[in-house]
Amino acid sequence: MLFDFHTHTFLSDGVLLPIELIRRAVVRGYTAIGIADHASYSTLDHVVEALARDCRLAEEHWEIRAIPGVEITHVPPAVIAELARAARKRGARYVVCHGETPVEPVPPGTNMAALQCPDVDILAHPGPISAEMAALAAKNHVFLELSARRGHSLANGAVAAAARKAGALLLVDSDGHEPGDLLTEEFARRVAAGAGLTEQETEAALIANPQSLLARIDGR
Repeated sequence: MLFDFHTHTFLSDGVLLPIELIRRAVVRGYTAIGIADHASYSTLDHVVEALARDCRLAEEHWEIRAIPGVEITHVPPAVIAELARAARKRGARYVVCHGETPVEPVPPGTNMAALQCPDVDILAHPGPISAEMAALAAKNHVFLELSARRGHSLANGAVAAAARKAGALLLVDSDGHEPGDLLTEEFARRVAAGAGLTEQETEAALIANPQSLLARIDGR
């Protein structure tokens, strides 16, 4: 089984149509793909609507779960909760928040705002996080991402260590923007191992935790 909840299309900064991205995921052997294009108020409506259409089309014809979401990106932390709630109302099945990666100028306070928001499901590439933040992720059931993307992956080890101590749940995602970025099972396991996960922790991050997120999405 292969799960990936963080991918992008040309509705933001990716290079493929949503349906083409999903088709390539089918061929790659994905069980489920979540598409979370970058969004703020400027793009939220048309991004969610367009993704939902192609995800429905794919699920009607191919053996894959295709899930429309958004990645709230580079917004003032004070509006994250409002934007996440708006995204859910417009049909996003899950919400990713673009975390404080060490390679982009994300506003300070973004991680904390996301972890406190009941409508955020995943904090993507959060950068090195404190014990307090990891504990908040565990308490509020926000998944922490181990990123396969260059640059963002620099903090994977710190994220994994903090999550382990706090009991927070981890996911391995591609943050894919083009076809070659999509995961394989082998590469996903390498990302997990590179972050210092044990074999048991790797199985949780690659299989059990994604299944838990899918169950949450389906239960809404």
